[in-house]
Amino acid sequence: PVVVGAEICHCSDMRKYVLMGAQGSGKGTQAAVLARDLDMTQISVGDIFRWHVPNHTKLGAQVRRIMAAGQLVGDDLVEKVVHERLDQHDWNYGFIVDGFPRNRPQAQFFLERYDIDAVIHLDLPDAEVRRRVLARRLCSNCRLDYNLMAHRPKVEGRCDVCGGELVRREDDTAEALAARLRDYHEKTDPVLDLFRRKEFVVTVDARPDIATVQKSIRAELNLPPYEPSGG
Repeated sequence: PVVVGAEICHCSDMRKYVLMGAQGSGKGTQAAVLARDLDMTQISVGDIFRWHVPNHTKLGAQVRRIMAAGQLVGDDLVEKVVHERLDQHDWNYGFIVDGFPRNRPQAQFFLERYDIDAVIHLDLPDAEVRRRVLARRLCSNCRLDYNLMAHRPKVEGRCDVCGGELVRREDDTAEALAARLRDYHEKTDPVLDLFRRKEFVVTVDARPDIATVQKSIRAELNLPPYEPSGG
């Protein structure tokens, strides 16, 4: 599987990756680093939906109700948002999608429309998922992410950048997380199996620090080495 992804990388300037993993596995962080260093466009489905919530759009109101109930947004709505985002064609050097696909129908939708070079699977045990997610906080003003285990604010409960109040995301409760983990294993694990049959998947241990995980991803895909001091 790795060789297939690596060959594609060497023969084309455009790369198309999907990054998969449970809540708290670092999908957004790892995708951002890859996108920045390789001039790819990061497409975070979760971020798109979360933008709509504080901006009080019609979609935002719908998403707020779904997230507060600990449920996942329906396939039709997710596919519509992803399709519209990719249709902007602002990804000259490729894209990296995180948060999609989450189940087989979404995967089929994606595979029918886009050639994927590799699926990067960030593997994280459920116990570590719970530990990380329940420590997350979000600035209610500038939307900067914090994690009370690794990125504590200088002033308790306040954003270092703008002084806004740090809050827990509506869907970051123990009950909502338990529901999402069940849903993840029931629906997303079969997606990984589907991709594996097409030799797309590389699996990386998501437990170490950000730099170590990033280095592992690049080693698996034969990408240029990660230089933490460069960013």
